[in-house]
Amino acid sequence: MQSRSIYLYTKTPKSGMRLVALGLMEMLKTRVQDVAYFKPIIESTPEADGDIAFFKAYFPLKQPVNEAYGITKAQLLEWIAKDALHSAYEQILERFLALQERYDFILCAGGVDRDLDDLVEGDLSLAIAQNLQSPVMALINARGCGSTDALRAETVQVEAELRRRRITPLALVVNRIEESSIEEAKAKLEGEIPCFFLPEVPELDRPTMEEIATAIGAKILTKDEKLLDRGVRQSKVAAMMPEHYLGYLEEGDLVIVPGDRSDIAMATYLANLSAHFPSLAGVLFTGGMELHPNIVDLIEGADLPMLPMLLIDTDTQSAALKVSQVDATITLQSRRKISLAIGLFNRYIDIQVLQKRLSLSTPKEMTPVRFIYSLYEKARHDLRHILLPESEDERILRAAEIVLRRGICKVTLLGKPEEVAQRAGALGLDLSGANVIDHESYPDKEHFARKFYELRRHKGVILPMAREYMSRTSYFATMMLYEGLVDGVVSGATHTTRETIKPAFEIIKTREGVKLISSIFFMLLEDRVLVYGDCAVNPDPNAEELAHIAVCSARTAQRFGIAPRVAMLSYSSGSSGVGADVEKVREATKIAQQLAPEFLIEGPMQYDAAIDPEVARRKMPDSKVAGRATVFIFPDLNTGNNTYKAVQRSSGAVAIGPILQGLKKPVNDLSRGCEIEDVIYTIAITAIQAQEQTS
Repeated sequence: MQSRSIYLYTKTPKSGMRLVALGLMEMLKTRVQDVAYFKPIIESTPEADGDIAFFKAYFPLKQPVNEAYGITKAQLLEWIAKDALHSAYEQILERFLALQERYDFILCAGGVDRDLDDLVEGDLSLAIAQNLQSPVMALINARGCGSTDALRAETVQVEAELRRRRITPLALVVNRIEESSIEEAKAKLEGEIPCFFLPEVPELDRPTMEEIATAIGAKILTKDEKLLDRGVRQSKVAAMMPEHYLGYLEEGDLVIVPGDRSDIAMATYLANLSAHFPSLAGVLFTGGMELHPNIVDLIEGADLPMLPMLLIDTDTQSAALKVSQVDATITLQSRRKISLAIGLFNRYIDIQVLQKRLSLSTPKEMTPVRFIYSLYEKARHDLRHILLPESEDERILRAAEIVLRRGICKVTLLGKPEEVAQRAGALGLDLSGANVIDHESYPDKEHFARKFYELRRHKGVILPMAREYMSRTSYFATMMLYEGLVDGVVSGATHTTRETIKPAFEIIKTREGVKLISSIFFMLLEDRVLVYGDCAVNPDPNAEELAHIAVCSARTAQRFGIAPRVAMLSYSSGSSGVGADVEKVREATKIAQQLAPEFLIEGPMQYDAAIDPEVARRKMPDSKVAGRATVFIFPDLNTGNNTYKAVQRSSGAVAIGPILQGLKKPVNDLSRGCEIEDVIYTIAITAIQAQEQTS
């Protein structure tokens, strides 16, 4: 089929509509230029609709919120009262078609409202899908079916209803099924329509501290918002003395306690840090009483992972009742849930099947949003094993959890397993999927030292020196990569650039046919992705080296889905300039064109002529690169480093890098001021580089 929309349909609540929509939207973002979100019926206003707000903000979508819906529930009831339901269908279709004129693809989310179905004497959501003529992905909640035979009967009924209405089925998704029942269900539900199964994941059914705070109207006392992403398994009212109360703590507890019980607060905080007690979700103080300032100073002054803390004015019993009534969802703030949901979708739903059935093609130009989601997709395609040496850094641990949940790669952390587990628990993270190695007591550490000695003895390294080098995490990590125990290394959150890349230069070295190691930055501007090279490694490359940097950068751009059009930058454009610096660029351009005739490489060229079509028409009217360059090669490190930082700071562009190119195996450097997102992006890029170098 060839379609420009998908309609999500379900008959039952809690069938995973937002989870599936998340996965679909991410898939569409890698294949479609402009995607829109559409709800046929909303409760009141688009501004108040949680789904519209969520998808517009998370992806983000260009469409105004008032274009994201068909009609309100009140409008629908008016049409029903006038016995003019057809007019409601017409209005929904009209707004849908108007949206379709402005966007390349629409993801429609039908709702579940039994009261409305009774009023119209039929399945309102399917009737809307029929009018929109969108292929339907039907979601079924397996928890409500019981046996696999009952599940089979449910799917048969849905398929029959789709056929009766002449609606094109895209796929069936059976959600919340016990993982042990999936194979049996697959055998019984196999048919013409693709059927996918998403297992029950308890964490997605648990509210986070942020969700609870919002639902019960609690004041957030915690300064670090990342802590509010912890899931609450159950709540406990603390009334005993600490020595007795501690024995009742369980993993994921929300402790509910009056604010004047400083003893309970201190005991709870210490229990969360202790390896002998479970990891807790947080504390809710009741009675409108905050902790005494001295207790707050004591806790905050410890400079250790905090527990999320909330405050509510009600009494303890009322607070506990309110907490018990909070339903779980996936919010913009629940980053860990989002990662888990998308990872679940990509693991259990065959994206290739959906893309083929929808006849989706890849757009020619790369946008920042498409670039990020394509990184995740490429990395997931062939899982590599990435080593993160800096497990003492919270950003690394948080990024590692997200990478594991999304299924981007396998992860190994360096550190003492018990210390990493304790720190992860104190932060409320699940790193059970990561491998943790203590480099100090590693059994093959002596083998690494002897191997390093063999590699570097011509440089004056003796065996005792080699053993000392292996005590450094950066060298130890690089030796693990050299020995093939991992596929890539990402470091630099706490190490300097020199500490990260020097071991790679000494141990991993350059790939065959590559003259030198260089670097690029992926620059994510508002509407495009550019490649800048070399902005981090080579101070003053000669013409031949500059040519090799250009060719390597073009190949890197192509590997990551960016059509390479290479501008060799200088202070003049074309043949107008003279001088040693511009001659170097002119010669480098000729060498690069000979090395890689398959790429468009032109220079010398000024930056404005390379990026601005109007300037290009005046200065280089016959150029195939000017005005539309995607790869910018700077003549020296001074120019490149300052330019990338100027563009980053003045335009708000996201700079991902430096990404090293030319090594036999990938090692990449982080900025010590990096954010969690920077770590995730760099890990994904490193995994993709490893795919190429191990294929």
